[in-house]
Amino acid sequence: MSDDRNNKGMSGPARPESHRTVSAQYRSITIATNVGQASPMDDRLFAPRQPPNRPTTVSVAVDPVALITTECITVTSAMRKHARWAHSSVSAILGGGASTSYGREISRPSTPGDEVPSRGGRGSRESIGSMRVAEEDMGLANRWGLRGKKGKSIQDNPLMSAFARLRSDLVGCRDIRTFDTPALLHPFLQVIRSSSTSAPITSLALVAITKFFSYNIISRDSPRLSLAMQLLSSAITHCRFEASDSAADEVVLLRILKLMEGMITGPGGDILGDESVCEMMETGLSMCCQPRLSELLRRSAEMSMITMCQVVFERLKHVEEEAGDEVGALEEQTKEDMDTVKMDPSVKGDHIVSPARANEQQILDYAEKSADSGDEAPPAIAINGSTVDTTHTMATDDTEVKPYSLPSIRELFRVLVDLLDPHNRQHTDTMRVIALRIIDVALEVAGPSIAKHPSLADPAKDYLCRFLFQLVRSDNMAILNESLRVAGTLLATCRGVLKLQQELFISYLVACLHPRVDIPREPGIDPALYAGVPQAPKLVRPPPSQSNSGRATPVPVKDRQRLGMEGGSRKPDAREAMVESVGALARIPSFMVELFVNYDCEIDRSDLCEDMVGLLSRNAFPDSATWSTTNVPPLCLDALLGYVQFISDRLDEEPKFEGFPDRQKLREQRLRKRVIIRGATKFNEDPKAGILYLASQGVVENPEDPHSIARFLKGTSRISKKVLGEYLTKRTHEPFLKAFIDLFDFTGKRVDEALRQLLGSFRLPGESPLIERIIVSFSEKYCASSTPEGIADKDAVYVLTYAIIMLNTDQHNPNVKSSSRMSFKDFAKNLRGVNGGQDFAPEYLQDIYNEIRSNEIILPDEHDNQHAFDYAWRELLQKTESAGKLTICDTNAFDADMFATTWKPVVATLSYVFLSASDDAVFSRVVTGFDQCARIAARYCLTDAVDHIIFCLSSISTLSTIGPANTALNTEVQAGDKSVMVSELAVKFGRDFKAQLATVVLFRVVTGNEAIVRDGWKYLVRIWLNLFINSLIPPFFASQTALDIPPIPLQNPAQVIDRGERANDNSLFSAFANYLQSYAADEPPEPSDEELENTLCTVDCVNACSMGEVFSNIL
Repeated sequence: MSDDRNNKGMSGPARPESHRTVSAQYRSITIATNVGQASPMDDRLFAPRQPPNRPTTVSVAVDPVALITTECITVTSAMRKHARWAHSSVSAILGGGASTSYGREISRPSTPGDEVPSRGGRGSRESIGSMRVAEEDMGLANRWGLRGKKGKSIQDNPLMSAFARLRSDLVGCRDIRTFDTPALLHPFLQVIRSSSTSAPITSLALVAITKFFSYNIISRDSPRLSLAMQLLSSAITHCRFEASDSAADEVVLLRILKLMEGMITGPGGDILGDESVCEMMETGLSMCCQPRLSELLRRSAEMSMITMCQVVFERLKHVEEEAGDEVGALEEQTKEDMDTVKMDPSVKGDHIVSPARANEQQILDYAEKSADSGDEAPPAIAINGSTVDTTHTMATDDTEVKPYSLPSIRELFRVLVDLLDPHNRQHTDTMRVIALRIIDVALEVAGPSIAKHPSLADPAKDYLCRFLFQLVRSDNMAILNESLRVAGTLLATCRGVLKLQQELFISYLVACLHPRVDIPREPGIDPALYAGVPQAPKLVRPPPSQSNSGRATPVPVKDRQRLGMEGGSRKPDAREAMVESVGALARIPSFMVELFVNYDCEIDRSDLCEDMVGLLSRNAFPDSATWSTTNVPPLCLDALLGYVQFISDRLDEEPKFEGFPDRQKLREQRLRKRVIIRGATKFNEDPKAGILYLASQGVVENPEDPHSIARFLKGTSRISKKVLGEYLTKRTHEPFLKAFIDLFDFTGKRVDEALRQLLGSFRLPGESPLIERIIVSFSEKYCASSTPEGIADKDAVYVLTYAIIMLNTDQHNPNVKSSSRMSFKDFAKNLRGVNGGQDFAPEYLQDIYNEIRSNEIILPDEHDNQHAFDYAWRELLQKTESAGKLTICDTNAFDADMFATTWKPVVATLSYVFLSASDDAVFSRVVTGFDQCARIAARYCLTDAVDHIIFCLSSISTLSTIGPANTALNTEVQAGDKSVMVSELAVKFGRDFKAQLATVVLFRVVTGNEAIVRDGWKYLVRIWLNLFINSLIPPFFASQTALDIPPIPLQNPAQVIDRGERANDNSLFSAFANYLQSYAADEPPEPSDEELENTLCTVDCVNACSMGEVFSNIL
């Protein structure tokens, strides 16, 4: 769009800081290139591309007044060719006086005075003068013989006369920049708004206005530009013209689209009002969503909407600065204007947007009536339901319009979010995809600013997240891809206020992507190398009970998967898209740390960091391509290595502690969380054993105290609701039930509301005696403090509560026919005389009946339909306040604890991929990952991690075998002063490139970190022992240590071959003779050249390991 603005002479708004930085870097590169150039040819090449002081606007070579006159003639000439305006007065052709004084009223600013000189220097005429002009025009028309129907003289159409008036006012104009802008645009706007004009005529008017802006005839300094911009916005968003050729009609719409884009992104865009911006956004959205329009026009509208939304949401940053640094300052300044604008884009029908609003209906329609003269007008294509508006109320109003701000931005955001509603059948998937793309741009531009303002953050936290989390379950790949992208951008920019929403989204991705199959065993790969990879995510809880008490709707498994109640299986392409979304989040440097601090270290939250690392590790194994795509393993490996890379990059940074949670407190919370998880698991299996375990760990203060146990049971979400319901309703646990219900506050709640709150905490048993115990305790609690108004006593509450449960079952049980469901009369009849001998108030019962009928009381473990999803979402929003904001962790203070928790699957994955890979690029990345893991573990003194890395690398090296190597066939080969021992181990090791690479990495890891190694020494000693036996350790002791160590005798080789004395006889006969000679002497065959070369590779590898440095550091 920047190119379009340069071509049109419009300068856009100030670019964000990042754009300026990139631009500055590009300029610096260009300057550096120019400085280093030595050829005049380079000067000639570069100079035309980057001329100094290049103008930012397009200049016009002709006289602007002449250009405007030409445009007037062009439009009127096209109009006269139309049958409607085939006859016109001479004044319209010659640019003389108009048939009415209307044009003159618009061509100057309105003032309280009766006579104000116009810009042409003439005084304002009274109505008598206007009539005189009309009579003169009529006489002139009669003189030229122009006759209308029934011999009447033809009066000029107001559209024609407006152009004549403009030409008359332009006479004598010396500087077009001083001409009144509304007067300049007025005749063209009348053409645009008129339903009498054809598409080509409307197109000419639009072309003329576009030229005025492009050639800087209308600029930021033009008189009354603000009013002109409002008039222009109103005209193009209420454009009407006769339907003719569909191609010509769409050309008009395309010109309107580009003009709107130029207005918002141009120099006058920031002076548009909220209503004008909303109207233009509404028009653009309607073009995007109209299925009757061509694909090209809808795509063009989408691109223009994206460009306009970039500018609109960029303005949010500027209005923030203007409002000040105080929290809520912008909201306070604009609260009176919040409800003054409304958008309602049309998604079907003939209108591009909704019909004219109430204020538009007040606009006079004088020109339309005059033009039609009682004739029936042909069908018209309308962008809005208004017709030609010749006396728009704004035309004579000099009141300064407030530049658009938060109200229009909020309304635009609301409409875009509403288009995503998956349950609104008026919105197609194509519309949702368009809305998702626009929202993504809005978040990319102003995501952090959206999170700051409640009027924008609230719909983002509620409706946007709700719709997105349902759309990511779609099987439509276009919807899925765009939903994942928007969700990723939303979390990347606004995650600070989306703590619980982020947990829900990531938990769903983990549940969908984490495979439930064992890692296949590969020959030659020790299973101990990948023992740390989790087989299932920790967030997976026991499956909900499938037993049905008759109070909930059973839903097929497929539907539960679609509703997201369980992960389910997704198609390979969908899994790849989800993995890409996870990878995009993992590429945020602080993202994994934030997961660890905000979720893994909080008792009631999931272990998202561990689950994410486990997910990436498991899917990085090659077998994951069998249920996804071949791209998934490398994508996960890249994200996993990126996670290690970020921690490694932060090693040398100074840790920041101020403003972040206390690390020791987080460690204690993690320990307590483990205890609670284990105790809850035990409780779900055996409640008594679980309580005893929790009491032994100090979580439950007194296992005999009902209140202590009740507080724990109500405060944790890890207890099975079904098990909890059974536990509380046991006859021997009545004190626990009462203590549990005492923790609720039912003050001010209706009986059904209080019952809904209670039954949200546990699953209601199916047996009638158990239900009765709950109702009795509930009734006593409900009337404990004071009996609510309209309720006689607890007995009345008891009966009413039972009736509500029965009503809930009757209204929502699928086995009950609609015709057989209980009516309100039946419900009220069942409760006659039970309220202390009286009836309940009819209004009271009616409210209860309506609430239960429209909103089922959803019992936990039975959330299997859309109402259940809405119920769960409301619960999530209620917990948002108590959960608090997400802590953004741009520090390395928590890296040690995080890596200590997650290193096992990382190292296991690196080991498996190292052994199974065959690509050099993979080897390079994995080796770097091993090195970074070792550096991190050494820096944070994670001995277990360092020892395990040594174990993995030594296992891959094949040199740490427990049994002694076979030296029976060792052969010493001498060549001059040098000798080399050819052995089975040396030859085998020299052929294995992976083993050599692992050995080099191993000793690189050990060097400098000797003080941290503990159990890893046994693997190093095995390697040294095997190398020593085969004479492969270099003589580093004598030169690098001060110890007086005598030489250790070795077993003599089976034979010694001196190749230096042998003649250069390489014939086949010589080789055969040597073989027979060694066979006759019962000696091993002489090593081949290949074996000798492999041995030399082994020697080079051992020398490259610099083992002497390890000994030097130890000693």
